[in-house]
Amino acid sequence: MSTLGRPPFDPSEPGPRARARLASWLMHGLQDSSGSHPGPHRAPDVHEKKHAWWQVMCLTGVDYFSTLGYQPAIAALAAGVMSPLATMVLIVVTLLGALPIYRRVAAESHRGEGSIAMLERLLPRWSGKLFVLVLLGFAATDFMITMTLSAADASAHLIQNPLTGRWLQGQNVAVTLFLLALLAAVFLRGFRDAIGIAVVLVGLYLLLNAVVVVVTLVQVVMHPLAVGNWWLDLTTAHGNPFMVAGFALLVFPKLALGMSGFETGVAVMPQIRGDAGDTEENPAGRIRGTRRLLTTAAVTMSCFLITTSFITVVLIPAREFQPGGQADGRALAFLAHQYLGVGFGSLYDLSTIAILWFAGASAMAGLLNLVPRYLPRYGMAPVWARAVRPLVLVFTLIGFLITFLFDANVDAQGGAYATGVLVLMTSASIAVTLSARRRKQPRRMFGFATIAVVFVYTTIANIVERPEGIQIAAVFILGIIVISLLSRVRRSFELHATHVRFDEQALEHVAANEEGPIQIIAHEPKHVDPGAYQHKLEAIRMISHVPLHDQVVFLEVVLDDTSDFETALEVHGITRGGYRILEVHGPVVANTIASVLLHIRDATGLMPHIYFRWTEGNPIANLLRFLFFGEGEIAPVTREVLRQAEPDLPQRPWVHVG
Repeated sequence: MSTLGRPPFDPSEPGPRARARLASWLMHGLQDSSGSHPGPHRAPDVHEKKHAWWQVMCLTGVDYFSTLGYQPAIAALAAGVMSPLATMVLIVVTLLGALPIYRRVAAESHRGEGSIAMLERLLPRWSGKLFVLVLLGFAATDFMITMTLSAADASAHLIQNPLTGRWLQGQNVAVTLFLLALLAAVFLRGFRDAIGIAVVLVGLYLLLNAVVVVVTLVQVVMHPLAVGNWWLDLTTAHGNPFMVAGFALLVFPKLALGMSGFETGVAVMPQIRGDAGDTEENPAGRIRGTRRLLTTAAVTMSCFLITTSFITVVLIPAREFQPGGQADGRALAFLAHQYLGVGFGSLYDLSTIAILWFAGASAMAGLLNLVPRYLPRYGMAPVWARAVRPLVLVFTLIGFLITFLFDANVDAQGGAYATGVLVLMTSASIAVTLSARRRKQPRRMFGFATIAVVFVYTTIANIVERPEGIQIAAVFILGIIVISLLSRVRRSFELHATHVRFDEQALEHVAANEEGPIQIIAHEPKHVDPGAYQHKLEAIRMISHVPLHDQVVFLEVVLDDTSDFETALEVHGITRGGYRILEVHGPVVANTIASVLLHIRDATGLMPHIYFRWTEGNPIANLLRFLFFGEGEIAPVTREVLRQAEPDLPQRPWVHVG
């Protein structure tokens, strides 16, 4: 039986309800646009359970400690017999450089914004926004490569395990893509509190690594010939101690992966349980806990790095570190299988695969919290960027592309990873140096400046040695800037105000005409003498035929930082020369006026009428002035903002232009 008047049903086409359900599912969490939520799919909660610092350290350690899965192999491949000495340089820079820097960042950015927020406060207006976008590009490089590199190394551990058989040989790319897809599936379904899982994974992983280190150190003691051969190779290749030290310094930038995790450490600060007397302005307990977290993690990692770099270079033949070798990207797993058997080695592989995969989860969570924290506040993100699931799909597709480009090779991605890590650390060192200078602390400023020089050298050396890192970062930076600016232009006609508040005098000015309509004249605050107001009033009465008996109010917008987007508007009532004036500070004149008009309508129940004069000048030039400097063609832009904010014409404030 056919149904008259309806088009034939096509089962291959999704119906409107299916499309609506898909859109609703994708946009889940869209209402949380602040970027301050503690985790994906979770709303801010002042009563959220906090955790002990050592538990939160495990959440950070999923990323930081998981580098043990590939760091010793990368160090051996980059430095050869010099690996332990180069690692010593890494440890010195970690404990005397990165650790003091981030202990200070924890004190000055205790809401979890990290060093990027410190620099944002030091560099105002558009220069600060663009600088933050560049840093976000490097941060995206860091987190994205964390996902792909960790998944690639987890694939290497899985494929090299004897129990998996030969059916996975040569399938590194396919296995890595599967792990990335599995990671995306977790976040698409809804990622919950990860700290409990992280505690188990990190505890088990560090325990197994400690067993491997102890057993292999015993093997080193029992085979002094291996140590002798290593020492002979070291002294033969680099007989001069100064040459040894110089080579270790030159090789050190290649080992910078061992310093990842500090930026994440300060980002998770809001999860740490503080003291009962902590306040949001001075959370002393939370800061103290974060510093313990950073110090404990750095010392623990340093101990593992120096011991593992020594045992791997002494006990593993150099050929095994080459691409395709048994120790390529999995040096400690190689030792676990060789000295502790297939059973323990497989358990070690399983724990390594789990923590490396979960390191990708930590990176994904970092991206999902970092992007909404800044871009929507700048007006530089599409609407869908406020939701978790579309971002997960975008980041996963980018991860797929990176995996294909690098052929799921751990060593090939090391440069890009190190570039992201080092740039963030360099920015943090510069931020604390400028902070010490601003607080007039010359000794600390000199110390932080010295550390900044070290990180600048390390970053430049890494970029020169492995330019693919800066190339990938440049792609991320360019993409973020282009998308951000296009989004800012597209959202230029939105209301920017987070709230509008009138002081008592402003309310009196508005309520003076109780019967309405409320007549408002837009006035530039450049001319505030009584004659300017009189001239403007006479012109408006003549051009727009405002009745003489109607009381009018002047509205003045004082431009602040025109690069801001989301702002709170405070309207002050003042009187100059007998004229009533509403004064408000805002980043964009037209949008600010529209927000004030809508607030007057809602607060008084009366319809406001606002009067403008046409702006002189080229329309294109005025449009550019509006987009970048908050001025330009005020009248038509105000009307367009009101039209988009209030589709119902009878409820829309009136705009008169003459």
